[in-house]
Amino acid sequence: MAESPVSRRPRTLDPDRVAEWLATHPDFFEGREGLLQRMRVPHPEARGGSISLLERLVHDLRGRTDQAEERLEELLTAARDNESRYQRLRQLVLDLLDAESDDALAETLSTRLSELFDIAAVCLWQRDADASAQPPRRALEDARGEQFERLLEGRASRCLAMPRTRWEALLPDHQWPLGADCADLVDASQTDATRGSAVIVRLTRGECLGYLVVASADAEQFRAGLDTLFPEYLGDVLARCLGRDAPGQPPLRTSSRDDQASR
Repeated sequence: MAESPVSRRPRTLDPDRVAEWLATHPDFFEGREGLLQRMRVPHPEARGGSISLLERLVHDLRGRTDQAEERLEELLTAARDNESRYQRLRQLVLDLLDAESDDALAETLSTRLSELFDIAAVCLWQRDADASAQPPRRALEDARGEQFERLLEGRASRCLAMPRTRWEALLPDHQWPLGADCADLVDASQTDATRGSAVIVRLTRGECLGYLVVASADAEQFRAGLDTLFPEYLGDVLARCLGRDAPGQPPLRTSSRDDQASR
C-alpha cells in the first residue's frame, strides 16, 4: 500500500516548543558536551559569521561582567564625590558656626563657598537686614520676596538658569561674568554659553527669614532638575545662625564635648 503524500512529508519541530522543552530540561546537555561544541549561533560582532554556543555564552558573560564593572566604578566614583562634598560642607558649617554676626556669617559663607566649592557669586537676602548690611548680605523688600516666591514655584529650593537680567537682579554685588555682548539677548533665546545657573533656597525658621542665592557662570553647575539636598541643608544651617547678634537672641547650643571642656 502506497504512502500518502501527507505521510511522506518530513516532520519539523516547532522552535518555540523546542525552546520550551530545553527550558524545562536544563540537564539535557549533561553527557552531551560534544553537541554543544557542534552547535553554531550567529556571531554577535562579525556579520554573517558564527561561533559555537559555548563561545557565545562566554562572550555574553564577559559583556555582562564588563557592564557590572563599569557600573561599580560609577558607584564608587559617586561615593567618593559625595564623601568629598560632605567633608567640604562639614568644614563650611564649622566655619559658619564661628561667625559672630550676620555680616560675618555672610562674608564667611561667600569666602568659603568660593574656596571649597569654586562658587562664583553668593547673595544672602535677609528680611530684617537694614541699610548698614554689608555685601553679600542684602535687605529683602516685599517686591523682591515675591520675585523669589515666583521663581521657587512653591518649593523650598530650586536650580534654574541665570540670564543676565536675573543675575543682575538677584546678585547686585556681582558683575555679570559672561561679557557685555550678551546684554540684549532675550532670556528664552539665550544658550548655555550666554547664561549662568543658580540655586535658590528659602531660609526658614518658623517663618521665612530670607533667601540664599548661590550662582555660577557655568550653565551646567546648577542646571534645572539637579538635586538640592546639600543647598537645603546649608539653608537650614544659615537659618539657625542668622540673628545671633540680635538683642535677646539665645546662643547656639554647644555640643556635649564643649560642655565637658568648659567644666
